[in-house]
Amino acid sequence: MQIKLSKYLKTFIPFTIGLFCIIYSYTTLNQKDIDSIIVSFANAKYVWIVLGVFFGVLSHISRSYRWKFLLEPLGYKITFLNSIMAIFSAYLINYTAPRAGDIARGTIAYKYEKIPFEKGVGTIVAERAVDLLCFIILIIIGLILKYDQLIICVNKIFTNKDASIDANNYSNTNYLIIIFVTVFLVMFFVLKKSNIFVKVKLFLKGLSEGFMIIFKLKNKWNFIFHSIFIWVMYVLMFYVASKGINGLPELDFSIILISFILSSLTLILTPGGIGSYPLAIQASLGCFAIGDVSSLSFGWIMWSSQTLMIIIFGGISLLLLPIYNKHRNKTNK
Repeated sequence: MQIKLSKYLKTFIPFTIGLFCIIYSYTTLNQKDIDSIIVSFANAKYVWIVLGVFFGVLSHISRSYRWKFLLEPLGYKITFLNSIMAIFSAYLINYTAPRAGDIARGTIAYKYEKIPFEKGVGTIVAERAVDLLCFIILIIIGLILKYDQLIICVNKIFTNKDASIDANNYSNTNYLIIIFVTVFLVMFFVLKKSNIFVKVKLFLKGLSEGFMIIFKLKNKWNFIFHSIFIWVMYVLMFYVASKGINGLPELDFSIILISFILSSLTLILTPGGIGSYPLAIQASLGCFAIGDVSSLSFGWIMWSSQTLMIIIFGGISLLLLPIYNKHRNKTNK
C-alpha cells in the first residue's frame, strides 16, 4: 500500500506543480497581456519555429545513434530504427511520470532486441552521466559569460529591487552564498545517516560507474562527438526559435544560454516542463529587462512546439514498433 502511494505521489506532485505554475502564470496577466500572447502565436514566424523543431529532431536522432556505442562493448546491437523509436517513445512516456521513459526504453530494448533489461538501463545511466557533465559545462560557460548580470538577477529576486553592480550587491550575493553553504552542510549532517543519503550515494555511484564506461569504448571519440552535437542542437534549437517571436529583441548567445539552462531544469520539476518551462523562460529573460509578455509568449511557443514534436514522433514510434519488428522477424526467418 505504501509503495503504491509513493508511486501515485511521484506522478501527482509533479503534475500539481505544473498546474500551479499555469494558474500562477495566468493570474499574473491581464486581458491585454493574454490578447498579446494570442497575437504572438498568430503572428509568429513559424519558419524559425519549425527549424528549431528540426534541430530538436536531429538531437534525438544523434542520441539514438550514440546509444549503439554503449551497447556494443556489452555484446549487443540494436537496429537504428528500434533505437530511434525507443528514444521518442521514452520521451513521450516521460510526460506521464518522471523517469518512466528510461524504464520504458529499457523494456523496449529487451522486448524487441533481446537486450537484458538491466544492461539496457545501465547504458541509459551512463548516458545520463555524460549529459549531466555536458549540462554542468554549459552552466559554467553561462556563469563566465554573464556573471555580473547574474549577480543583479539574484539581488533582484531576493530584494525585489532593480540594482546595478556595486559593492553592496557583491556583499548581498556573498551573504546568499554563505547561507546556501550553511544550509547544505546542515542538511548533509542531518541526512547523513538517513535512507535519503544512502540513495543519493548509490545514485552518484551509478553515475560515476556509468561515466567510466566511456573510457572503455572502442568508438569513444564518436561517442564524444555525438554527445557534444546533441547539446549544440539543443541550444541551437532554442536560439533559432527565439527569432520567430515578434516583439522579442535580438538575444545574444549568453542570454540564450542562461535562459536555456534555467528552462531545462524545469524538465526535472514537472513532466515535460508543463507549466514551469514557459515560466522559467519568462523569469530568466526578465532578468535582462525583456518584457514579460514577449518572453512568456516565447516560452509557451517553445514548449508547445517541442511537446507537439514529442507527441507526434513518440506516438508514431509506439504504433510502429510492433509493426516494424513483426515484419523484421518474418524477414529474418
